[in-house]
Amino acid sequence: MRHVKPWLLLAAVLALAMTAVAHGAGKPPERAVTGTTITSAHDPAVTITLPKAATYVGAARWDLYNCCDAELHLFVEADKQKNVQRLYWVQFEAYLPNNDYTYDYPFTEKTTLDGREFDLNFRLVRTDRPVKPGSDYEKVRELLGTAGFKLPVEMMQVRLVHLLDEARRKELMFIYAEDPGADGGSAEKLDDTEGEAGWQTLTADLLERAKSRIHLH
Repeated sequence: MRHVKPWLLLAAVLALAMTAVAHGAGKPPERAVTGTTITSAHDPAVTITLPKAATYVGAARWDLYNCCDAELHLFVEADKQKNVQRLYWVQFEAYLPNNDYTYDYPFTEKTTLDGREFDLNFRLVRTDRPVKPGSDYEKVRELLGTAGFKLPVEMMQVRLVHLLDEARRKELMFIYAEDPGADGGSAEKLDDTEGEAGWQTLTADLLERAKSRIHLH
């Protein structure tokens, strides 16, 4: 076998690494997953437990828009045809040293989990909307597609965001989403007919279901 000079081998490795970065290859996740439990040693140090009925779809870690170190873990509850009925999106995120940005969540609606304060945001979402290139939602769709899971056309979701300290540069985020049509209903119909009081009831019930399924230790 012809001998390969060390400097040529090094150059080839560097070229492959640069190609991987250019094509958006990610970094290895730092958090460990066992079953439906995520263990994080830092930022924050926490153990997150989700329902045993959930299936782990996978993880992604990358530089989100080249300004944040984002690590995403995705779980779903689905039927035998892999139609998603519940989705659990867990994300650890921190701004990179190349900027001085801070998170500006308002905390006008908020709740607590394990003594930690979370900003709340509720939405009815269309899953067939265009996907923004490079977004964390794009990563979610890639993970689901690779695993063969299918989202319903619409989902009702609550986003919970915890800021780790007063610097407001690190966050822990959960998105819990449900298929409102699983029982024959429609999120769009509910939004149109129930009014503000009905919406408040829907979101309060959704939050309670999320809090009953997401546990921090």
